[in-house]
Amino acid sequence: MSDDAKEASEEDVNLSAGDDSSAAVPPQSSPRDQSQNGPRDQYIVAVDVGTSTLRCHVYDKLANVKGSSSKKVHLLHPQPGWVEMDPQVLWTDFVDVINEAIRAAGLTAGQVAGMGISTQRCTFTMWDRETGELYHNFLTWQDLRGSELVDTWNNSLTMKALHSGGGLLYYMSRSKRFLAANVLKFAPQQITMKVMWMLQNNLTLRRRAFNGLVSFGTVDTWLLWKLTGGQVYATDYSCASSTGLFDPYIRQWNQFFCNLLSVPISIFPPVEDTSKIHGVCETKWFGAPIPIASLVADQQAAMFGECCFEPGDVKCTMGTGTFMDMNVGRNPHTSMAGLYPLIGWKIGDEIVFLAEGSASDTGTAIDWARSIGLFEDYTETDEIAESVDDSNGVYFVPAFNGIQAPVNDPRACSLFLGLSSTTTKAHMLRALLESLVFRNKQLYETMLNETKIPITYIRADGGVSNNSFVMQLTADLLNRTITRPKHVDMSSLGAAFLAGLAVGVWKNKEELKNLQSSEKVFQPRPVSEGIWEKYRPLVEQWERAVKRSLYWYPAKNE
Repeated sequence: MSDDAKEASEEDVNLSAGDDSSAAVPPQSSPRDQSQNGPRDQYIVAVDVGTSTLRCHVYDKLANVKGSSSKKVHLLHPQPGWVEMDPQVLWTDFVDVINEAIRAAGLTAGQVAGMGISTQRCTFTMWDRETGELYHNFLTWQDLRGSELVDTWNNSLTMKALHSGGGLLYYMSRSKRFLAANVLKFAPQQITMKVMWMLQNNLTLRRRAFNGLVSFGTVDTWLLWKLTGGQVYATDYSCASSTGLFDPYIRQWNQFFCNLLSVPISIFPPVEDTSKIHGVCETKWFGAPIPIASLVADQQAAMFGECCFEPGDVKCTMGTGTFMDMNVGRNPHTSMAGLYPLIGWKIGDEIVFLAEGSASDTGTAIDWARSIGLFEDYTETDEIAESVDDSNGVYFVPAFNGIQAPVNDPRACSLFLGLSSTTTKAHMLRALLESLVFRNKQLYETMLNETKIPITYIRADGGVSNNSFVMQLTADLLNRTITRPKHVDMSSLGAAFLAGLAVGVWKNKEELKNLQSSEKVFQPRPVSEGIWEKYRPLVEQWERAVKRSLYWYPAKNE
């Protein structure tokens, strides 16, 4: 089941929108509430600002959800390829879901020990440091207005020189930082070229930015700034490392690239630990001050929620897209195949790095299949796929947004191949679901081959992980046991864990491991059943289909 399907099945909280004062409707407290629900150190509020849904859960000390609320994220499409969010609408909904979740838990804000915030990555806005006025809506990670700049820079002589220089410096120093420069490419999902685009197309913004009067903020930074009444301006290492303008090797904003791209480094916020008290919410929003005790990017939050604390631990989030992350320890992994080096989290002296591979079109592909009538109910997709023995020679390539690692072609197209007069909807749906598994296999093998780190376990989450056909076939083709945890909103749980550690609800990570519980374990089926022998030629044929999809769309600057 996709993220959108899961979100559609949840009851949205329809609270009236308005200005900041009307959005803040704090729960009413009473001595009776306090005595019934226990002391303040028992509860954590965690908010996950996802791509399509804004969710809030209230967790108790045993990580049980005591109250929840959710709203759809309102996306704006002012022009083809532009994807935005109105910051004021997001703010109103953000405050509302927190208040509603606290009410649903039968609590008051005064009983909440801390708040954790998980956010979608590479979504940002900029505002004036003197007036607080926003210069533009949030540009989401899906926004493509910087794609022409991406193509121009990736094909430029400057980048060719950078690659050559990086290769030479790596040869001389063996520093992985220079090896990373040798293979660097900009991506449309990163903020880099979208920031450049905004500076080039808004002269007032550009002038103020170069005068040190503009603040850049990903979603976490702007929410922190709003919650504290403009008193705290910061981000964390996980969010910063996801932008494309932060150097994970030296853990600083990248001065070299900022100079190269004419982006003033002064616009970027200070970078702080993931788990710490960043500030305190103003009382007016929730009726009592709540410490903001974690800021974390959504995939890193899911990794922490899955308790992937040791090198070799892997989590696979299958939602709108698929994000497969491996804990690679205390040093960043430099990839030649497109795995992205990320900071998972930083807590005091501890810093954990991840290697991430992604596939943009997972839940997206399933939603599209429903929109063209391949099925009606998301819960039926397992049964429909298993109603036929195979896909009858049909193959699907999920590439609505190109194909990422290890293929790395943003110009690839989605396609069905092998359609015949005997093809049915069931064959097409099975082919589509199988393609998601084949992409999982690609990402897994890329990680295995590049990192050389023995994989300890794999945990899966996200809406599509509820599809048992996809999960079982993934376990079969990877020949690995895959655990689907009981908690489904891993980004929210991870933000809660990080916040709870900061305020003392939980003492250490070992205590968090004891709170994990599995909903289902998928074991690879015995070799005697011949699953891999059946699928080996199908995977090879699908790889041929992928090659057919490559370089279909012309480059933006052609």
